[in-house]
Amino acid sequence: MSPLSIDRRLAGALENRFVGILLAAGRGERFRASTGLAQAEKLLAALPDGRPVAAASADILLRTVPLVLAVTRPDTPALQQALAERGCLVVETADAARGMGASLAYASQALMAGIAAATHGQPGCRAPLGCLVALGDMPWVTDATVLAVQDAARGHRIAAPVHAGRRGHPVAFAWALMPELAALDGDEGARALLKRHGVHEVTCEDPGVLRDIDTVDDLS
Repeated sequence: MSPLSIDRRLAGALENRFVGILLAAGRGERFRASTGLAQAEKLLAALPDGRPVAAASADILLRTVPLVLAVTRPDTPALQQALAERGCLVVETADAARGMGASLAYASQALMAGIAAATHGQPGCRAPLGCLVALGDMPWVTDATVLAVQDAARGHRIAAPVHAGRRGHPVAFAWALMPELAALDGDEGARALLKRHGVHEVTCEDPGVLRDIDTVDDLS
């Protein structure tokens, strides 16, 4: 894996900040089935305001963290372009077919390598405070919720929002847990880490933390 190209000045400004990972490598089979189109791309579907789903999800992170890494499948050049134009750093992985855990691991590896390369030889330059993991098909989370989760994660290894008694996304992880994220695989996501380290739950009145897009009816 080649290190991400991360500007040294940006890398130096990440200390005591969170960075973002946007998981945008799913195939969206249920969405395709709901449209009747075998090649329909859920993350490029238009929301009522005209924005593609993944672009709207990326915007949330980009407004609240200084750097967002989006991980995609190799066969999605239009999606990659849309995310890059939004301001994300984009990587692709052929491991996406193995599940969310594999995509998250790849993104974590790339992010750690990129920041390490950018900060090498810079005296006193420290790693980010943590990483915020969001899903590309959840475009309705509010900025206030994202900031509240980040704030809670300053005192806890893992923090996540809870609405109506249900835990949602995004989830914040301390930077010290990045090697564990980088070792994930399969479709379990980060559930093993949540069980191992526990989760500080941030109660919110934001239904967007639970609202994802599975079918075409979910777009409105």
